[in-house]
Amino acid sequence: MLTGMPGRRLVVAGAVGAVLTLSGCQGAFDLPLPGGAAQRGDIFRVTAEFADVLDLVPQSSVKVNDATVGSVEKIELNGWTARVTLRLPKSVDLPDNAIAEIKQTSLLGEKYVALEPPTTAKPQGRLGEGDNIPIDRTGRNPEVEEVLSAMSLLLNGGGVAQLKTIETELNNAMNGNQTEIRDLIKQLNTFVGGLDQQKAEIVRAIDNIDKLSAKLAAQKDDIAAAIEALPKGLKILADQRQQLVQMLQALSRLGAVGTQVIQQSKADTAANLKALEPILTELTKAGDNLPKSLQLLLTYPFPDSAVGAMKGDYTNMSAEMNLNLTTLLQNLAASGTGGAGGGAGGAGGGSGNPLDNLGGIIGGLGNGGGVVPPITVPDNPLGQVLPKQSTTPTPKPTPKPSPSTSRPPSCSIPVLCSGGGA
Repeated sequence: MLTGMPGRRLVVAGAVGAVLTLSGCQGAFDLPLPGGAAQRGDIFRVTAEFADVLDLVPQSSVKVNDATVGSVEKIELNGWTARVTLRLPKSVDLPDNAIAEIKQTSLLGEKYVALEPPTTAKPQGRLGEGDNIPIDRTGRNPEVEEVLSAMSLLLNGGGVAQLKTIETELNNAMNGNQTEIRDLIKQLNTFVGGLDQQKAEIVRAIDNIDKLSAKLAAQKDDIAAAIEALPKGLKILADQRQQLVQMLQALSRLGAVGTQVIQQSKADTAANLKALEPILTELTKAGDNLPKSLQLLLTYPFPDSAVGAMKGDYTNMSAEMNLNLTTLLQNLAASGTGGAGGGAGGAGGGSGNPLDNLGGIIGGLGNGGGVVPPITVPDNPLGQVLPKQSTTPTPKPTPKPSPSTSRPPSCSIPVLCSGGGA
């Protein structure tokens, strides 16, 4: 009895020590796993959001390039996703847009978190303290249970039972058709090779289709409005179907008549065109002269500058007036104009002398409107005005032709009426 007391005391003391040692731990997950990453040194923490963490537990390994670099600190629920806090040493160099994936060490091994640089995007920045890896950059590998479940669906009535039937039907289809099948395989190989050679064009066509789809998506409201208005337009066409048919029939008859007219008048049309050839040739030779002449004709009697003139305004004009009385009288005598004369001239219906009717005009110029006696026009009406010239010809040198600048001598009506000089 006495010899058993010291051993009993040692057992009690060991139990008390174990209880005191474990009292500082919150649970089994606080204990590091064997072969895990070192817990000392400079570390930083990042979080990753997963849709499903499977049976991942705290203190699981975090690996980069299949090397353990950190551990899972805790796992907590954040809404409908799981938030995993990872503890990593500061020596880990990963981009800020790194991806996280839950993998398995072996077929029945433990789960761990694998961190990798992005494979479909360019690495940016550096992963650091407090960074978060969103759910669109996380994932997991298929579970063994999922693979076995899919195989069970295939094996248990899914398709294996029909493999014998499929094999038999393939043998029946290929029996005696080996040449055709071989040719089909060759054509298929050529077709696939052609597709491979044109893959750049195919990619470009797909890109263009994508751009077209984007434009159509941007104009979907207009397209919807057009589709909604399309039945109304179709209804109008259906209501006017009879008129459209009649129009097309009339157009067909018009085409037949037009063809007949063209065929019958073909020779005349060709002859007319041939007759126009010299005219068109001369018009071609005229060049710009004809349009310029027509343009100048439109400005007669006033130039283009007079178009803008308005009533009350003025415009420049150059005119030359011939006031030679002899020429005027000769023009009047040549016109043979008659009419009722004033004063003593009486009726002058057919007189060839225009001065017979001049008395009424001159008489009307007086104060009392008296009557002027008839005037006899001398043979030389300017003889009394101009100095009398000698009848003996005097030889003169032949003058050189020069432009005439002299004006005819002027005369007055009273001198002509009196028949003498002033």
